[in-house]
Amino acid sequence: EKTFMNKHKPWIETSYHGVIIENMDTVMLDPPLVALDKDAPVPYAATHSASCVLFLLGEICAFKIHGLEAPFEAEVLNRTSGEGVLRARGPIDCEQQKEYTFIIQAYDCGASPSGANWKKSHKAVVHIQVDDVNEFSPVFREPLYRATVTEGKIYDSILQVEAWDQDCSPQYSQICNYEIVTQDTPFAIDRNGNIRNTERLSYDKQQNYKIMVTAYDCGQKRATESVSVHIDVKPVCKPGWQGWNKRVDYEPGTGSKQLFSKMHLETCDGPLSSVRAMVELQTSHIGKGCDRETYSEKSLQKLCGAASGSTDLLPAPSASTNWTASLLTDNGRDSDLIFRFDGRQAANIPEWVVPQNLTDQFTIATWMKHGPSPGLRAEKETLLCNSDKTEMNRHHYSLYVHNCRLVFLLRRDFIQLDSFRPAEFHWRLEQICDKEWHYYVINVEFPSVTLFVDGVTYEPYLVTDDWPIHPSEIDVQLTVGACWQGGEVTTPRFTQYFRGSLSGLTIRPGKIATQKVISCLQACKEGLDISSLESLGKGIKFHFNPAQSVLVMEADDLESINTAMTKVSYINSRQFPTPGLRKLHITTTVQCFGEDTCISIPDIRAMVMVLPPSEPRITIAGVERLVWPAAQLRAPVGVALFKDIHIITRRPGVLELMHNLDYCDVLVIGEELDPERESLEIHHSSLLVNRVPDTSLSLVSGVDSMAHYEQAIRQVRYRNWKPGGLSERRFRLSCSELNGRYTSNEFNFEVRDLHSSEAVEHVNHMAVQSQFMRPVHHPLVVHTVNSDHISGTPPAATVVIVMCIATLVVIVVLGIYRIHTTHQDGSKEDEEGRKDPEMDWDDSNLNITVNPMESIDGAQIAKEVREEEPEEEEDEDEEEDELAGELSSAEYEDSDEEEEASIQKGRVKGKLEWDPSTLPY
Repeated sequence: EKTFMNKHKPWIETSYHGVIIENMDTVMLDPPLVALDKDAPVPYAATHSASCVLFLLGEICAFKIHGLEAPFEAEVLNRTSGEGVLRARGPIDCEQQKEYTFIIQAYDCGASPSGANWKKSHKAVVHIQVDDVNEFSPVFREPLYRATVTEGKIYDSILQVEAWDQDCSPQYSQICNYEIVTQDTPFAIDRNGNIRNTERLSYDKQQNYKIMVTAYDCGQKRATESVSVHIDVKPVCKPGWQGWNKRVDYEPGTGSKQLFSKMHLETCDGPLSSVRAMVELQTSHIGKGCDRETYSEKSLQKLCGAASGSTDLLPAPSASTNWTASLLTDNGRDSDLIFRFDGRQAANIPEWVVPQNLTDQFTIATWMKHGPSPGLRAEKETLLCNSDKTEMNRHHYSLYVHNCRLVFLLRRDFIQLDSFRPAEFHWRLEQICDKEWHYYVINVEFPSVTLFVDGVTYEPYLVTDDWPIHPSEIDVQLTVGACWQGGEVTTPRFTQYFRGSLSGLTIRPGKIATQKVISCLQACKEGLDISSLESLGKGIKFHFNPAQSVLVMEADDLESINTAMTKVSYINSRQFPTPGLRKLHITTTVQCFGEDTCISIPDIRAMVMVLPPSEPRITIAGVERLVWPAAQLRAPVGVALFKDIHIITRRPGVLELMHNLDYCDVLVIGEELDPERESLEIHHSSLLVNRVPDTSLSLVSGVDSMAHYEQAIRQVRYRNWKPGGLSERRFRLSCSELNGRYTSNEFNFEVRDLHSSEAVEHVNHMAVQSQFMRPVHHPLVVHTVNSDHISGTPPAATVVIVMCIATLVVIVVLGIYRIHTTHQDGSKEDEEGRKDPEMDWDDSNLNITVNPMESIDGAQIAKEVREEEPEEEEDEDEEEDELAGELSSAEYEDSDEEEEASIQKGRVKGKLEWDPSTLPY
């Protein structure tokens, strides 16, 4: 057998570059895969145990790839030529791997069938690139795009949208184009996704736009879903506060209410270093510049714990305080009692009102609103002046304004030393002429005088001395609004008139006001507030003025000032606040870095509307008519007028019994009380009582509970120790809450003397049967009716009646005297606070006369008397009129059953027994 030798190795290129399209299996190589062998192409037979294979030397039998991770395989297409092909073993995905590198070798056909003698070529490097297929569509990175533009401005780019593609190649993964799908929109988009407006937008025309945008990759594949773009149009940016309401309604009793819950400051992106905002509550049109409790000055002093004994020189005009009736009042300002002086009004204080015991220690207090004095050389304007009434014109003490200075004059009488002493104390303050309400208190601790204005202490800048005043017998005159010039002039007159407004002018001798009381008296019930202080944070600074009408806030950043402004609230703690508008004024200053003021913020003007409160209705109810025996009227303690009185307050839907009253007036209707025989007094009253001598008014005054007022009014007693000439006396009771803002009904009460009815009673007793003379445990109360409708009595009948009456009067007097002596002990008990021994009858529902005579027909008697009377007799005796009235009343009560039923309707207040043994019949 001839042996053939395999002398040469196969030869291939040193490197190959290939390309395969993803999802395909054939690799396109450059150069092509070809192996060469120099051995001669001699055929030979390679034997095997089972077969015989014919080979040719110089042929290529295989290509082998080194690198198991490479998903490729090589195949010999032609052994002789050495051509081969490279194929993928499975799907190739560009998105997973874009390139592959591995080693390939060629093997010839050696003599051994097992390949052990095959010769192999050198190792060649194969680098394969995977070509991409455009299989994915573009997808936007955001589900929704938003932007805000300012009207009237053309933008190069409002916002940019962005899409992406999962393909691996730059050709198919890059986005080459964007397109606005929505038609007829004033917007355009470029290849990079920038959206711009093609025309100037108008906020008034359209506030927002919604457009749809799609995208294309560089293989022109379109996005499966378009994206929505929202573009809001805002007005041209103007620095200022936004999101506030011009009006905020406030319901009384709701506490603190936020004013600017959604308010924020727009600075148009301007850089800032600090913001300062001032919120001012303007209430100069409300009362004394603020919504205060409008009690009288005395009531306020009591509520604030001030020392008693102050004298109100400007009280509300009334029958007892008529010196203020001629002064001008500032109407329409809630119920604050304000007197306005225009340079022509003044008042003389009555001598019985003027404090007579001023010592080295006293207090003068007043509310004052005053502006600059007119003219170049302003005159003195007197608030209070105590000067000589006649002969001379010395000013003993006075309080006046001169050129926006407040001056207090105090010239003491000679005591022991004849020397200069402090006499004039001057203060120069802006408040005196700022046309605003302020509370002034002058505390005198001679020779020291201190001024308080709105609770702040001021010492005088100037004190001048003067000689003391020589004592004299000349009377002095205290005046308000001007100074009385009683001497050294032809005609006494007022001078140095005041121009401004005053309220609550008081003098308290012997004691000075404390800081606590002064603060309470001028405290304001409404103002600004900050809710949730703990949520403000450390970046905000704020402070209030004493009245809490001005709030100043400062912050270093916009967020802090916006948060603070939402916490600003209005509060009014009055139970019945004054309804109406409260103006709000907000001024803002923005400071920038390196500049004083860089952004101008317009002022804000808003208002708080305080809604009308649910107002109370004060009602006085009780017995309106009573008849007493003359003995009771003459008793030292008199009779209780309003022992059954009740005062209640109703509000819509609610019955309230516990309210405060500040005064009740008891007024005598008709003729004034005759001090020679009548008196009106209050025994053991815990309330302050103002009495005016020789007038018909008794005033119970001072803030206190309704229950205490009831107790005091029930102690009002009327006494008439000569009742013979007076048949009746009428009174009127009315009460007030909040210094007259809410007044009660006028409760009228009538007292009648029993002596005018005694004749009829004793005629009945003379004819009564013995079985009707049993003891009665209540007084005999007779309610008479008006007898004007009864015509005159004939002369003959008049003579008879007069004789009968004369006889009966003696009998009645003896009977009443017996009653009085029997129950003298009961009267003593009444003096100690026990109930009066009389019985009250409500004449408004029942008019009766006790008539135990069954045998006499009262109606028939009255009829016969009327038939015999002439039309008129003006000179008819008073007692005949009363008798006729009793007879006419008796027409309706001529049965025993009616009498007993009527008696049971009365309320027994005392215990009175009739002793039949004392009667002369």
